[in-house]
This record gives sequence, structure tokens and C-alpha cells, in this order.
Amino acid sequence: MSVWIKAALLLACAPALASAQPSALKFDFGSDRVAPGYTHVLPTTIYTKKLGYGFDLGSRVTAVDRGGDDPLRSDFCTSSQPFYFSVALAEGNYNVTVILGDLSGETATSIKAESRRLMLENVKTAKGQFATRAFTVNVRTPKIAGDRQVRLKPRERGPPLVPDWDDKLMLEFNGARPCVCAVEITKADDAITLFLAGDSTVTDQPNEPWNSWGQMLPRFFKPRVAVANHAESGESLKSFLDAKRLEKIFSAMKAGDYLFIQFGHNDQKDRARNAGAFTSYKTNLMRYIAEARKRGGLPAVLTPMERKAGVSNDTLGEFPAAARAAAKEANVPLIDLHSMSKVLYAALGPNLDKAFQDGTHHNNYGSYELARCVVAGIKENKLAIARFLVDDIGPFDPAHPDSIESFSVPASPMKSSVKPEGN
Repeated sequence: MSVWIKAALLLACAPALASAQPSALKFDFGSDRVAPGYTHVLPTTIYTKKLGYGFDLGSRVTAVDRGGDDPLRSDFCTSSQPFYFSVALAEGNYNVTVILGDLSGETATSIKAESRRLMLENVKTAKGQFATRAFTVNVRTPKIAGDRQVRLKPRERGPPLVPDWDDKLMLEFNGARPCVCAVEITKADDAITLFLAGDSTVTDQPNEPWNSWGQMLPRFFKPRVAVANHAESGESLKSFLDAKRLEKIFSAMKAGDYLFIQFGHNDQKDRARNAGAFTSYKTNLMRYIAEARKRGGLPAVLTPMERKAGVSNDTLGEFPAAARAAAKEANVPLIDLHSMSKVLYAALGPNLDKAFQDGTHHNNYGSYELARCVVAGIKENKLAIARFLVDDIGPFDPAHPDSIESFSVPASPMKSSVKPEGN
């Protein structure tokens, strides 16, 4: 019986045993010999809940054997289309290490996790070369201790649950020629978790062409930082609380974890009595900050980015100013995404439409550039987490955005013409 079947049986037996997983889960992809201690993954290895691992969502892959001496690098799985591999895992943070390459050809691989979170961007290898890369990813379920749970929206409930809220880790292998030799997964209990609380401009949008900076942000961190994106479309500070999303964050938060808070687009639409930027909105921001601090968390406030129409005429009223005021009053870091987004949009000029999918929401390019703005804010505030930023990003100035023509993050297969809530 494979180590993964044993793990799957443990998960099926009782929730209390979900943490009793092997310390390292190792998969050898391809049709040739299996490396000692690894589980063999063939093109016919299809994910089922009983098996606990395998290719998912109807992925069609082929195995290539180059006949080399190294059982991990002599063969691999590949496809001309993006493909998915899932593993049943309990809630928590995990380090994922992949070996990519081909003895006889060039490869180019981008990897996304869960609901299109960008983890690795365009990893290239020359013929006969191999790349070993690692990242840390967060897996979660809606459950909260005490028989409580997050109140999910219809698009989050499925069926089945979207990858952000189920009991497995899903990896998407994409790019010009992804060649996967091996995957290893280990628990990362000591990882720093960067929790994101926000709306549709932050959430992991499940379908192309919609995207958010929150699902681009993981690409910019080395292992040992897991971005846990709890943002959701249509949410305000109040509705986020009411749906127990903040309670869910705090149930998993440990001392030294971060909480990035960005709201405003939907709070602006609140017509309740006494609702407003410097009343309910600022009060709730202060509550988020105080509650995070009680748990040893490190909160930061992000002003909401502008809408497309806000290049020369602000559309968010007093809400960015209220966010700045809350951050100053609470003495927490401020990442002024509102100001940076206006500079970015102005710099894009006639190409502004190429960063947006509608008047509020962004596409892959637009969200990537906003994620770079957030990274710039992390550096500017000298947050301790900045030491885990990857080395290949370089400096970024929103007045000089990346070239649209050279942007290379591949689109995922899932598509929808339905606009996210909060437009």
C-alpha cells in the first residue's frame, strides 16, 4: 500500500487524524524506474478521494522516458495543454519542491496553486538541464473550531468546492512546455502566513480573464512565506466580519503572521445609517487592527486601488483618506495602493484598457503590476517579511510599468464571462 493511500485512509477515518500525514510526500512522474522512497505517477494516475493523489480536472498528459541513469530526471510527464495534479491534504501550510527539465529538450514552466495563485513564473531549462524550485502554499477549508464555518457564497460552494476551500492541494502546470520530473510536499508549520482580507480586487478569482493582485502576490515570495488569500468578491469590512471570514483568519493566525487589509470599493456602497468613510469604515478598520494585534499578528492597511475611471478623477471619495487616517492613528504600516495605482494608470496611458477587464477588475497583466506595487510598499515600509522576497524582481516604479508586450504569465483553462461581484 502506497504512503498516499495510507494518508488518504487516515483522512477518511476521522478529522482528528488529518494531521497524521507522512513528513514528506514524494512523487516521481513518468513511465521509467521509480526513485527510492517516491510514489510513481503515470499519465493514468487520476485523482480520486480514495487514492488521495493524481491528475485532476480531466488533465491529459503523456510520459516521456529519456533512458538516463537518474530515475528522477530520466523521465517526466508533460502536455501541450495546462494540466492539474492534486493531493489530499489537511488544512495548513506546505512546502512544495518541484524538479523540472528534460534531458533532450528545452522546457518552460509556470506553476499556479489552488485557485490560480501564481507560484512560479516561466522557469526555463535548456536541453539536459534541470531546475529545482520550491514555494510555500496555504491549504484551507471553511471549518472553524467549535462547529462553526465561513459562510461561503454560491461560487465558492461549487459543486465541488473551488480549490481555495477544499481538502486538497491542486497544482496547475502551465507554460510553453512544462516537463515535471518530481514533486515533493512537506508540512511547513513554521512558515510565516500572510493573510489577505479584501474584496474582488484582492481575491483569488477562479476564472480567466479576471484576476487580482492577491493571487499574483505569492510569485514574489521565497519559501517560508504562505499567502493565505481570504478576500472574496463583493465583500466590505462589515460583510467580511458577518461571514466569519475574519474569525477564520484569526483561528489560524499565530504570532508573527501578517494581516493585509484592503477594502473600500463595496464599503462605499453601504447605505446603512451612519455608514461612511470616517464612521463605520474607519471604525471597522481599527477593529481589524486591534484584533490582529491581540493574537500577535502584524496588521497593515492598504488603501483601495482606483477604478479605471479614476486616473484623473477619484471615484472612491473619502475612503482612501480614511484608510490612511486609520493606519496613522493605529501606528501600523500603510501601503498606499490608491496613490500608486493612479500613477500606474497614468503611465499606461493609451494601454490602460489592457490592464483592466472592466471598470473595476483587472486582468493578469493589471493585477501583476498591482502586486508589484504591493511589493514596493512592503519594501518601502521595511517590513520584516521583505527578507523573503525573491531575488529576481528588481526595483519597481509604478510610473514605469513592465512592458505589456513582454508579459508572459500564461492564462489558465478555466474561463467565464460573468463579472465578479462588486463591479
